[in-house]
Amino acid sequence: MKKMIITLVFSLFVLPVAFGQQNVKLAVGMKAPEWMFTDSEKKEFTMNTWAGKVIQLNYVDPDESELNEPFNEAVNKAVDVEKRISRDFFKGFGVVDCKSTWKPNGLIRTIAGNKAKKFNTTILFDYDAKLQSLWGLPEDNYSVVILDKNRVCRYLAIGKIPATDNEKIIQLILALTKE
Repeated sequence: MKKMIITLVFSLFVLPVAFGQQNVKLAVGMKAPEWMFTDSEKKEFTMNTWAGKVIQLNYVDPDESELNEPFNEAVNKAVDVEKRISRDFFKGFGVVDCKSTWKPNGLIRTIAGNKAKKFNTTILFDYDAKLQSLWGLPEDNYSVVILDKNRVCRYLAIGKIPATDNEKIIQLILALTKE
Protein backbone atom coordinates (compact mmCIF):
# COMPACT_ATOMS: atom_id res chain seq x y z
CA MET A 1 0.00 0.00 0.00
CA LYS A 2 2.77 2.43 0.95
CA LYS A 3 4.59 1.66 -2.30
CA MET A 4 1.42 2.36 -4.27
CA ILE A 5 0.96 5.77 -2.58
CA ILE A 6 4.59 6.71 -3.28
CA THR A 7 4.16 5.70 -6.92
CA LEU A 8 0.97 7.74 -7.19
CA VAL A 9 2.58 10.84 -5.66
CA PHE A 10 5.59 10.45 -7.94
CA SER A 11 3.46 10.15 -11.07
CA LEU A 12 1.20 13.08 -10.14
CA PHE A 13 3.82 15.58 -9.01
CA VAL A 14 7.38 14.62 -9.91
CA LEU A 15 6.95 13.33 -13.48
CA PRO A 16 5.01 16.37 -14.80
CA VAL A 17 7.61 18.75 -13.37
CA ALA A 18 10.48 16.66 -14.72
CA PHE A 19 9.00 16.64 -18.20
CA GLY A 20 7.97 20.30 -18.24
CA GLN A 21 4.22 19.79 -18.10
CA GLN A 22 2.49 22.62 -16.33
CA ASN A 23 -1.19 21.84 -16.73
CA VAL A 24 -3.19 24.13 -14.46
CA LYS A 25 -6.66 25.54 -14.21
CA LEU A 26 -6.15 29.18 -15.07
CA ALA A 27 -7.70 31.57 -12.57
CA VAL A 28 -7.77 35.33 -12.04
CA GLY A 29 -4.50 36.41 -10.40
CA MET A 30 -2.50 33.52 -11.88
CA LYS A 31 0.29 33.91 -14.43
CA ALA A 32 -0.79 32.20 -17.65
CA PRO A 33 1.50 29.42 -18.91
CA GLU A 34 3.06 30.11 -22.32
CA TRP A 35 1.89 28.41 -25.51
CA MET A 36 2.68 28.36 -29.24
CA PHE A 37 0.09 28.16 -32.05
CA THR A 38 0.11 28.86 -35.79
CA ASP A 39 -2.13 30.94 -38.01
CA SER A 40 -3.59 29.76 -41.32
CA GLU A 41 -0.25 30.41 -43.03
CA LYS A 42 1.62 28.28 -40.44
CA LYS A 43 3.30 31.32 -38.90
CA GLU A 44 4.06 30.66 -35.23
CA PHE A 45 2.80 32.91 -32.44
CA THR A 46 3.29 32.95 -28.67
CA MET A 47 2.10 35.40 -26.03
CA ASN A 48 5.51 37.08 -26.41
CA THR A 49 4.59 37.96 -29.99
CA TRP A 50 2.66 40.80 -28.34
CA ALA A 51 5.14 41.60 -25.57
CA GLY A 52 4.19 44.67 -23.55
CA LYS A 53 0.53 44.54 -24.61
CA VAL A 54 -2.60 43.61 -22.72
CA ILE A 55 -4.10 40.51 -24.36
CA GLN A 56 -7.70 39.52 -24.91
CA LEU A 57 -7.60 35.86 -25.92
CA ASN A 58 -10.84 34.31 -27.14
CA TYR A 59 -10.64 30.49 -27.03
CA VAL A 60 -13.48 29.37 -29.27
CA ASP A 61 -15.16 26.14 -30.28
CA PRO A 62 -16.18 26.96 -33.89
CA ASP A 63 -19.71 25.71 -33.11
CA GLU A 64 -19.95 28.56 -30.55
CA SER A 65 -18.26 31.27 -32.65
CA GLU A 66 -21.18 33.72 -32.47
CA LEU A 67 -21.70 33.43 -28.70
CA ASN A 68 -19.70 36.54 -27.72
CA GLU A 69 -20.10 38.53 -30.92
CA PRO A 70 -21.77 41.49 -29.09
CA PHE A 71 -18.87 41.65 -26.61
CA ASN A 72 -16.26 41.58 -29.37
CA GLU A 73 -18.15 44.25 -31.31
CA ALA A 74 -18.17 46.46 -28.18
CA VAL A 75 -14.40 46.01 -27.73
CA ASN A 76 -13.81 46.62 -31.43
CA LYS A 77 -15.86 49.84 -31.20
CA ALA A 78 -13.83 50.98 -28.16
CA VAL A 79 -10.61 50.35 -30.11
CA ASP A 80 -11.36 51.40 -33.67
CA VAL A 81 -14.25 53.87 -33.47
CA GLU A 82 -14.04 55.56 -30.08
CA LYS A 83 -10.24 55.17 -29.85
CA ARG A 84 -10.49 54.63 -26.07
CA ILE A 85 -8.20 51.58 -26.24
CA SER A 86 -4.95 51.94 -28.18
CA ARG A 87 -3.72 49.09 -30.38
CA ASP A 88 -0.24 50.16 -29.25
CA PHE A 89 -1.02 48.65 -25.83
CA PHE A 90 -3.72 46.06 -26.57
CA LYS A 91 -4.13 42.97 -28.74
CA GLY A 92 -7.31 40.97 -29.04
CA PHE A 93 -7.21 37.71 -30.97
CA GLY A 94 -8.78 34.28 -31.24
CA VAL A 95 -7.55 30.76 -30.79
CA VAL A 96 -9.80 28.22 -32.47
CA ASP A 97 -10.39 24.99 -30.56
CA CYS A 98 -10.43 22.76 -33.65
CA LYS A 99 -10.71 19.53 -31.67
CA SER A 100 -14.11 20.46 -30.15
CA THR A 101 -15.96 20.56 -33.45
CA TRP A 102 -17.19 18.28 -36.19
CA LYS A 103 -16.30 20.92 -38.79
CA PRO A 104 -13.38 20.18 -41.12
CA ASN A 105 -10.24 22.28 -40.69
CA GLY A 106 -10.61 23.87 -44.15
CA LEU A 107 -14.05 25.21 -43.26
CA ILE A 108 -12.76 26.39 -39.88
CA ARG A 109 -9.95 28.33 -41.59
CA THR A 110 -12.49 30.01 -43.92
CA ILE A 111 -14.78 31.03 -41.04
CA ALA A 112 -11.78 32.21 -39.01
CA GLY A 113 -10.47 34.23 -41.94
CA ASN A 114 -13.78 36.10 -42.15
CA LYS A 115 -13.69 36.83 -38.39
CA ALA A 116 -10.08 38.01 -38.62
CA LYS A 117 -11.03 40.51 -41.32
CA LYS A 118 -14.17 41.67 -39.49
CA PHE A 119 -12.30 42.35 -36.24
CA ASN A 120 -8.91 43.27 -37.78
CA THR A 121 -7.18 40.59 -35.75
CA THR A 122 -5.20 37.38 -35.72
CA ILE A 123 -6.76 33.92 -35.55
CA LEU A 124 -4.64 31.00 -34.37
CA PHE A 125 -5.44 27.28 -34.49
CA ASP A 126 -5.30 24.76 -31.64
CA TYR A 127 -5.71 21.45 -33.46
CA ASP A 128 -5.04 19.26 -30.40
CA ALA A 129 -6.87 21.13 -27.62
CA LYS A 130 -3.52 22.07 -26.09
CA LEU A 131 -4.90 25.20 -24.41
CA GLN A 132 -7.74 23.21 -22.87
CA SER A 133 -5.19 21.01 -21.21
CA LEU A 134 -2.61 23.70 -20.42
CA TRP A 135 -5.02 26.29 -18.99
CA GLY A 136 -7.89 24.02 -17.94
CA LEU A 137 -10.35 25.64 -20.35
CA PRO A 138 -13.53 23.70 -21.16
CA GLU A 139 -14.20 22.02 -24.48
CA ASP A 140 -17.27 22.83 -26.56
CA ASN A 141 -17.38 26.39 -25.27
CA TYR A 142 -16.23 29.99 -25.69
CA SER A 143 -13.76 31.39 -23.15
CA VAL A 144 -12.49 34.97 -22.93
CA VAL A 145 -9.25 35.61 -21.05
CA ILE A 146 -7.80 39.07 -20.34
CA LEU A 147 -4.09 39.04 -19.49
CA ASP A 148 -2.11 42.04 -18.29
CA LYS A 149 1.28 42.99 -19.74
CA ASN A 150 2.97 40.49 -17.38
CA ARG A 151 0.65 37.68 -18.55
CA VAL A 152 -1.28 37.56 -15.29
CA CYS A 153 -4.94 36.64 -15.78
CA ARG A 154 -7.13 39.61 -14.83
CA TYR A 155 -10.45 38.34 -16.23
CA LEU A 156 -11.80 34.94 -17.24
CA ALA A 157 -15.25 34.22 -18.65
CA ILE A 158 -16.53 30.83 -19.68
CA GLY A 159 -19.56 31.00 -21.96
CA LYS A 160 -21.66 34.01 -22.90
CA ILE A 161 -20.64 37.39 -21.50
CA PRO A 162 -23.74 39.36 -20.45
CA ALA A 163 -24.10 42.65 -22.35
CA THR A 164 -24.25 44.41 -18.99
CA ASP A 165 -20.61 43.37 -18.38
CA ASN A 166 -19.20 44.73 -21.66
CA GLU A 167 -18.35 48.21 -20.39
CA LYS A 168 -16.84 46.87 -17.12
CA ILE A 169 -14.50 44.62 -19.13
CA ILE A 170 -13.62 47.45 -21.52
CA GLN A 171 -12.80 49.64 -18.49
CA LEU A 172 -10.59 46.85 -17.13
CA ILE A 173 -8.73 46.60 -20.45
CA LEU A 174 -8.35 50.37 -20.56
CA ALA A 175 -6.96 50.46 -17.00
CA LEU A 176 -4.54 47.61 -17.71
CA THR A 177 -3.19 49.35 -20.82
CA LYS A 178 -2.30 52.36 -18.66
CA GLU A 179 -0.33 50.39 -16.04
